[in-house]
Amino acid sequence: MKKLSVGLLLATLIASQPVLACTKNGSEGFVPENNLFIPVDAKSINTISEAQFNEVIDTVSDVYAPIVSSYGGKLEVVRKWTDGTVNAYAEQEGNVWKVSMFGGLARHKTITPDGFALVVCHEIGHHIAGAPRYAGDDWASNEGQADYFATTKCLRRVWMNEDNARIVRSMEVPQFLTDSCNKNWKSAADRALCIRGGMAGDSVAKLFAALAWSMKAPKFDTPDPKQVTSTSDSHPATQCRLDTYFQGALCEKSYNEDFTADSEVAGACHGSTGHTVGLRPRCWFKPSVQ
Repeated sequence: MKKLSVGLLLATLIASQPVLACTKNGSEGFVPENNLFIPVDAKSINTISEAQFNEVIDTVSDVYAPIVSSYGGKLEVVRKWTDGTVNAYAEQEGNVWKVSMFGGLARHKTITPDGFALVVCHEIGHHIAGAPRYAGDDWASNEGQADYFATTKCLRRVWMNEDNARIVRSMEVPQFLTDSCNKNWKSAADRALCIRGGMAGDSVAKLFAALAWSMKAPKFDTPDPKQVTSTSDSHPATQCRLDTYFQGALCEKSYNEDFTADSEVAGACHGSTGHTVGLRPRCWFKPSVQ
């Protein structure tokens, strides 16, 4: 991902925005290109305040700045609270690895603080989530891999010391998510992390559905049946992206087992290693190793 665009909101808040893209020469960002805009004074739309916007970014970047440094980059999060673009994107300028986060995204009614944290993780994932990368790209993990990284590695690492059981008790969690996390994880702490990661994905998936004006809400128990014939670098469909967050939350691999640029197996739940749960969904990913 070279740049990413995200956008959305009520018809009364429409305004044309500059194109930002995940791909080197593309026109899409965290969500497909759009012209929606949420101004800074639209405070009634969502509960995320400027202080929360900065707190979420601080929490993630404090954990990942030294990790990015270990990869040879300097993480720089560009905070654009007053910009109404519903957007986030990543880019590299030499050894400065940037993530730009926009206030318009945080102000969208579907985005919770945890959903916003997932987007920050996704953008960092473009820098360090490894394979699969964009075809022909020398650094950017593709869209599906950045999504998978967000819940398999990033959110777990960021939230590992929080009282996740207390936090998820305040959420309206679908029973299928609870049952799946309880079945796949043994400890209460891991189960709570799984549920919290899944709910962050649910928040973001609702954003995708709203942008597409979809009347069909993505659900944890209705996986996308599509099976690609080759790995897709572009944005998966809404249900497919929720499936990716969900499977990432279920994957038993430790957040300390890093993904690598030269292997789709390293750090991942993968069929070639006997895993049947937590796999990258086939609606965007075609394994090259059996």
